[in-house]
Amino acid sequence: MELEEVYRRDLNLLVALKVLLEENSVSKAALRLNLSQSAMSRILGRLRDMLGDPLFTREGQHLIPTQKALELSAQINQPLESLRQLLSPNDFTPQHCDQHFLIATTDYAMQTILPYALPKIYEQAPNISLEFAPLQHENLFKQLTTEKVDMAICRPIGSVSPLKQQVLGLVGVSCLVSKNHPLAQSTLTLDDYLTLPHAMIAISDGVKALLDSALVNQRERHLVLRAYHLEAALAIVDKMPIVITVPADLAYLVAERYDLVIKPLPFEFTPFDYSLIWHSRCDTSAAQSWLRGVVKEECGDLISKRINDMGFAH
Repeated sequence: MELEEVYRRDLNLLVALKVLLEENSVSKAALRLNLSQSAMSRILGRLRDMLGDPLFTREGQHLIPTQKALELSAQINQPLESLRQLLSPNDFTPQHCDQHFLIATTDYAMQTILPYALPKIYEQAPNISLEFAPLQHENLFKQLTTEKVDMAICRPIGSVSPLKQQVLGLVGVSCLVSKNHPLAQSTLTLDDYLTLPHAMIAISDGVKALLDSALVNQRERHLVLRAYHLEAALAIVDKMPIVITVPADLAYLVAERYDLVIKPLPFEFTPFDYSLIWHSRCDTSAAQSWLRGVVKEECGDLISKRINDMGFAH
Protein backbone atom coordinates (compact mmCIF):
# COMPACT_ATOMS: atom_id res chain seq x y z
CA MET A 1 0.00 0.00 0.00
CA GLU A 2 1.31 3.44 -0.95
CA LEU A 3 1.86 6.07 1.75
CA GLU A 4 -0.87 8.24 0.21
CA GLU A 5 -3.35 5.39 0.64
CA VAL A 6 -2.36 5.01 4.31
CA TYR A 7 -3.04 8.74 4.73
CA ARG A 8 -6.61 8.26 3.48
CA ARG A 9 -7.32 5.62 6.15
CA ASP A 10 -8.52 6.54 9.64
CA LEU A 11 -5.64 5.23 11.73
CA ASN A 12 -7.52 6.08 14.92
CA LEU A 13 -9.51 2.95 14.18
CA LEU A 14 -6.40 0.88 14.99
CA VAL A 15 -6.31 2.41 18.46
CA ALA A 16 -9.95 1.43 18.88
CA LEU A 17 -9.11 -2.10 17.71
CA LYS A 18 -6.32 -2.33 20.29
CA VAL A 19 -8.71 -1.31 23.08
CA LEU A 20 -11.38 -3.75 21.87
CA LEU A 21 -8.82 -6.56 21.88
CA GLU A 22 -7.80 -5.66 25.44
CA GLU A 23 -11.35 -5.38 26.78
CA ASN A 24 -13.22 -7.97 24.65
CA SER A 25 -16.27 -5.81 25.24
CA VAL A 26 -17.87 -3.00 23.25
CA SER A 27 -19.22 -1.31 26.37
CA LYS A 28 -15.88 -1.41 28.25
CA ALA A 29 -13.99 -0.20 25.18
CA ALA A 30 -16.50 2.65 24.80
CA LEU A 31 -15.95 3.65 28.42
CA ARG A 32 -12.15 3.77 27.99
CA LEU A 33 -12.43 5.86 24.82
CA ASN A 34 -15.11 8.14 26.30
CA LEU A 35 -17.64 7.13 23.62
CA SER A 36 -21.23 5.93 23.71
CA GLN A 37 -21.82 2.23 23.21
CA SER A 38 -23.57 2.89 19.90
CA ALA A 39 -20.61 4.99 18.66
CA MET A 40 -18.22 2.17 19.64
CA SER A 41 -20.41 -0.31 17.74
CA ARG A 42 -20.22 1.90 14.63
CA ILE A 43 -16.42 2.00 14.96
CA LEU A 44 -16.34 -1.79 15.11
CA GLY A 45 -18.39 -1.85 11.91
CA ARG A 46 -15.92 0.49 10.21
CA LEU A 47 -13.01 -1.69 11.36
CA ARG A 48 -14.68 -4.74 9.85
CA ASP A 49 -15.14 -2.89 6.55
CA MET A 50 -11.55 -1.56 6.52
CA LEU A 51 -9.92 -4.88 7.40
CA GLY A 52 -12.30 -7.21 5.57
CA ASP A 53 -12.87 -9.48 8.55
CA PRO A 54 -15.56 -9.80 11.26
CA LEU A 55 -12.76 -9.46 13.84
CA PHE A 56 -14.94 -10.65 16.74
CA THR A 57 -17.74 -13.12 17.38
CA ARG A 58 -20.02 -12.71 20.36
CA GLU A 59 -20.27 -15.13 23.24
CA GLY A 60 -22.68 -13.77 25.82
CA GLN A 61 -21.43 -10.34 26.91
CA HIS A 62 -17.91 -11.01 25.61
CA LEU A 63 -16.27 -10.63 22.22
CA ILE A 64 -14.12 -13.48 20.96
CA PRO A 65 -11.38 -12.29 18.53
CA THR A 66 -11.04 -14.06 15.21
CA GLN A 67 -7.70 -15.45 14.05
CA LYS A 68 -7.26 -12.36 11.85
CA ALA A 69 -7.86 -10.11 14.87
CA LEU A 70 -5.26 -11.99 16.92
CA GLU A 71 -2.74 -11.65 14.08
CA LEU A 72 -3.48 -7.91 13.84
CA SER A 73 -3.06 -7.56 17.60
CA ALA A 74 0.50 -8.85 17.40
CA GLN A 75 1.29 -6.61 14.44
CA ILE A 76 -0.06 -3.30 15.76
CA ASN A 77 1.39 -3.42 19.28
CA GLN A 78 4.83 -2.05 18.38
CA PRO A 79 3.68 0.66 15.91
CA LEU A 80 1.11 1.96 18.40
CA GLU A 81 3.65 1.97 21.22
CA SER A 82 6.10 3.86 19.00
CA LEU A 83 3.41 6.42 18.20
CA ARG A 84 2.55 6.72 21.90
CA GLN A 85 6.18 7.47 22.72
CA LEU A 86 6.46 9.86 19.78
CA LEU A 87 3.47 11.84 21.02
CA SER A 88 4.56 11.81 24.68
CA PRO A 89 7.75 13.96 24.78
CA ASN A 90 7.32 14.64 28.47
CA ASP A 91 7.88 10.97 29.16
CA PHE A 92 11.57 11.25 28.21
CA THR A 93 13.99 9.73 30.70
CA PRO A 94 17.74 9.57 29.95
CA GLN A 95 17.96 6.09 31.50
CA HIS A 96 15.79 4.67 28.70
CA CYS A 97 17.22 6.73 25.85
CA ASP A 98 19.06 4.74 23.17
CA GLN A 99 19.62 7.48 20.61
CA HIS A 100 22.78 8.13 18.60
CA PHE A 101 24.18 11.68 18.84
CA LEU A 102 26.71 13.29 16.49
CA ILE A 103 28.78 16.14 17.96
CA ALA A 104 31.21 18.31 15.98
CA THR A 105 34.03 19.58 18.13
CA THR A 106 37.54 21.00 18.08
CA ASP A 107 40.59 18.99 19.11
CA TYR A 108 40.95 21.28 22.11
CA ALA A 109 37.42 20.54 23.35
CA MET A 110 37.84 16.83 22.68
CA GLN A 111 41.06 16.73 24.71
CA THR A 112 40.16 19.01 27.58
CA ILE A 113 36.43 19.66 27.99
CA LEU A 114 34.36 16.71 26.84
CA PRO A 115 36.15 13.96 28.81
CA TYR A 116 34.77 15.58 31.97
CA ALA A 117 31.19 15.53 30.68
CA LEU A 118 31.24 11.94 29.40
CA PRO A 119 31.01 10.20 32.81
CA LYS A 120 27.89 12.18 33.77
CA ILE A 121 26.35 11.64 30.31
CA TYR A 122 26.78 7.86 30.40
CA GLU A 123 25.85 7.68 34.07
CA GLN A 124 22.46 9.20 33.25
CA ALA A 125 21.99 7.54 29.83
CA PRO A 126 23.99 4.29 29.60
CA ASN A 127 22.27 3.17 26.39
CA ILE A 128 23.06 6.13 24.14
CA SER A 129 25.90 6.27 21.63
CA LEU A 130 28.04 9.32 20.89
CA GLU A 131 30.04 10.06 17.75
CA PHE A 132 32.47 12.97 17.45
CA ALA A 133 33.29 14.64 14.15
CA PRO A 134 35.96 17.27 13.40
CA LEU A 135 34.48 20.75 13.52
CA GLN A 136 34.71 22.75 10.28
CA HIS A 137 34.33 26.45 11.05
CA GLU A 138 33.73 27.40 7.43
CA ASN A 139 31.03 24.72 7.06
CA LEU A 140 29.45 24.92 10.51
CA PHE A 141 25.94 25.70 9.22
CA LYS A 142 26.13 22.84 6.74
CA GLN A 143 27.35 20.42 9.41
CA LEU A 144 24.41 21.29 11.66
CA THR A 145 21.82 21.04 8.88
CA THR A 146 22.48 18.77 5.92
CA GLU A 147 25.15 16.67 7.66
CA LYS A 148 22.85 16.06 10.64
CA VAL A 149 25.33 17.08 13.35
CA ASP A 150 23.33 17.49 16.56
CA MET A 151 25.51 20.14 18.18
CA ALA A 152 28.94 21.77 17.94
CA ILE A 153 31.39 22.85 20.63
CA CYS A 154 33.82 25.56 19.58
CA ARG A 155 34.87 29.19 19.71
CA PRO A 156 32.53 30.73 17.12
CA ILE A 157 34.11 32.92 14.48
CA GLY A 158 31.73 35.83 14.04
CA SER A 159 27.94 35.56 14.24
CA VAL A 160 26.43 32.08 14.12
CA SER A 161 22.90 33.31 13.31
CA PRO A 162 20.45 31.72 12.53
CA LEU A 163 21.98 28.89 14.60
CA LYS A 164 21.36 28.78 18.36
CA GLN A 165 24.26 29.47 20.73
CA GLN A 166 24.93 29.07 24.46
CA VAL A 167 28.23 30.24 25.96
CA LEU A 168 29.96 27.55 28.02
CA GLY A 169 32.56 29.89 29.48
CA LEU A 170 35.86 31.65 28.92
CA VAL A 171 38.99 29.90 27.70
CA GLY A 172 42.42 31.39 28.29
CA VAL A 173 45.81 30.70 26.74
CA SER A 174 48.95 29.73 28.62
CA CYS A 175 52.49 28.49 28.05
CA LEU A 176 54.30 25.30 29.02
CA VAL A 177 58.01 24.61 29.32
CA SER A 178 59.91 21.53 30.42
CA LYS A 179 61.03 21.30 34.05
CA ASN A 180 64.54 21.18 32.57
CA HIS A 181 63.99 24.35 30.54
CA PRO A 182 66.40 27.24 31.29
CA LEU A 183 63.39 29.35 32.30
CA ALA A 184 61.63 26.69 34.36
CA GLN A 185 62.29 28.66 37.56
CA SER A 186 62.24 32.12 35.98
CA THR A 187 59.65 34.52 34.62
CA LEU A 188 58.89 34.11 30.93
CA THR A 189 59.38 37.52 29.31
CA LEU A 190 58.00 38.78 26.02
CA ASP A 191 61.50 38.70 24.57
CA ASP A 192 61.84 35.04 25.62
CA TYR A 193 58.47 34.24 24.07
CA LEU A 194 59.43 35.81 20.73
CA THR A 195 63.00 34.53 20.62
CA LEU A 196 62.89 30.94 21.84
CA PRO A 197 61.75 28.10 19.59
CA HIS A 198 57.99 27.98 19.81
CA ALA A 199 55.25 25.34 19.49
CA MET A 200 51.50 25.91 19.22
CA ILE A 201 49.29 23.00 20.29
CA ALA A 202 45.48 22.76 19.91
CA ILE A 203 45.34 26.43 18.89
CA SER A 204 42.74 27.00 16.18
CA ASP A 205 43.16 29.48 13.35
CA GLY A 206 40.76 31.83 15.11
CA VAL A 207 42.69 31.77 18.39
CA LYS A 208 45.99 32.10 16.54
CA ALA A 209 44.58 35.21 14.89
CA LEU A 210 43.78 36.62 18.35
CA LEU A 211 47.34 35.92 19.50
CA ASP A 212 48.77 37.47 16.34
CA SER A 213 46.62 40.55 16.90
CA ALA A 214 47.89 40.87 20.49
CA LEU A 215 51.46 40.76 19.11
CA VAL A 216 50.79 42.91 16.06
CA ASN A 217 53.64 45.35 16.69
CA GLN A 218 56.14 42.69 17.76
CA ARG A 219 58.61 40.70 15.69
CA GLU A 220 57.73 37.28 14.33
CA ARG A 221 57.85 34.34 16.71
CA HIS A 222 60.29 31.51 16.03
CA LEU A 223 57.56 28.92 15.35
CA VAL A 224 59.02 25.43 14.94
CA LEU A 225 55.92 23.30 15.47
CA ARG A 226 52.16 23.58 15.20
CA ALA A 227 50.02 20.50 15.88
CA TYR A 228 46.64 19.37 17.20
CA HIS A 229 47.93 17.12 19.97
CA LEU A 230 50.52 17.61 22.70
CA GLU A 231 52.42 14.40 21.86
CA ALA A 232 54.17 16.16 18.98
CA ALA A 233 55.64 18.78 21.32
CA LEU A 234 56.51 16.22 23.99
CA ALA A 235 58.73 14.46 21.45
CA ILE A 236 61.06 17.48 21.30
CA VAL A 237 60.51 19.21 24.65
CA ASP A 238 63.82 17.87 26.03
CA LYS A 239 65.70 18.31 22.75
CA MET A 240 65.34 22.08 22.45
CA PRO A 241 64.20 24.89 24.76
CA ILE A 242 60.75 25.22 23.23
CA VAL A 243 57.94 27.32 24.66
CA ILE A 244 54.57 25.66 24.07
CA THR A 245 51.45 27.80 23.68
CA VAL A 246 48.25 25.91 24.57
CA PRO A 247 44.72 26.61 25.80
CA ALA A 248 45.10 27.34 29.52
CA ASP A 249 43.01 24.43 30.72
CA LEU A 250 45.00 21.98 28.60
CA ALA A 251 48.08 23.28 30.41
CA TYR A 252 46.22 22.74 33.68
CA LEU A 253 45.53 19.12 32.69
CA VAL A 254 48.93 17.99 31.45
CA ALA A 255 51.58 19.94 33.36
CA GLU A 256 52.05 17.59 36.29
CA ARG A 257 51.56 14.44 34.22
CA TYR A 258 54.39 15.33 31.80
CA ASP A 259 56.75 17.25 34.12
CA LEU A 260 55.97 20.59 32.53
CA VAL A 261 55.83 24.03 34.11
CA ILE A 262 52.98 26.46 33.40
CA LYS A 263 53.92 30.03 32.51
CA PRO A 264 51.48 32.92 31.99
CA LEU A 265 51.52 34.61 28.61
CA PRO A 266 53.99 37.51 28.84
CA PHE A 267 51.54 39.92 27.19
CA GLU A 268 47.93 40.99 27.58
CA PHE A 269 45.45 38.50 26.18
CA THR A 270 41.71 38.41 26.88
CA PRO A 271 40.16 34.95 27.32
CA PHE A 272 37.60 34.06 24.65
CA ASP A 273 34.16 32.50 24.68
CA TYR A 274 33.67 28.81 24.03
CA SER A 275 30.14 27.92 23.00
CA LEU A 276 27.63 25.17 22.42
CA ILE A 277 25.93 25.67 19.04
CA TRP A 278 22.97 23.84 17.51
CA HIS A 279 20.29 24.15 14.83
CA SER A 280 16.71 25.10 15.70
CA ARG A 281 15.54 21.70 14.37
CA CYS A 282 16.91 20.25 17.64
CA ASP A 283 15.15 22.75 19.92
CA THR A 284 12.05 20.71 20.72
CA SER A 285 13.73 17.34 21.14
CA ALA A 286 13.70 16.27 24.79
CA ALA A 287 16.76 14.07 24.25
CA GLN A 288 18.70 16.90 22.60
CA SER A 289 17.69 19.32 25.33
CA TRP A 290 18.84 16.89 28.01
CA LEU A 291 22.24 16.33 26.34
CA ARG A 292 22.80 20.06 25.85
CA GLY A 293 21.94 20.59 29.50
CA VAL A 294 24.52 18.06 30.71
CA VAL A 295 27.21 19.46 28.40
CA LYS A 296 26.42 23.01 29.50
CA GLU A 297 26.48 22.14 33.20
CA GLU A 298 29.56 19.92 33.23
CA CYS A 299 31.70 21.76 30.67
CA GLY A 300 30.62 25.20 31.80
CA ASP A 301 31.49 24.47 35.43
CA LEU A 302 34.80 22.95 34.42
CA ILE A 303 35.85 25.91 32.26
CA SER A 304 34.86 28.34 35.01
CA LYS A 305 36.82 26.38 37.63
CA ARG A 306 39.97 26.24 35.54
CA ILE A 307 39.78 29.93 34.69
CA ASN A 308 39.51 30.82 38.38
CA ASP A 309 42.14 28.29 39.54
CA MET A 310 44.68 29.62 37.08
CA GLY A 311 43.92 33.26 37.64
CA PHE A 312 42.68 34.06 34.14
CA ALA A 313 39.34 35.54 35.17
CA HIS A 314 38.63 38.99 33.81
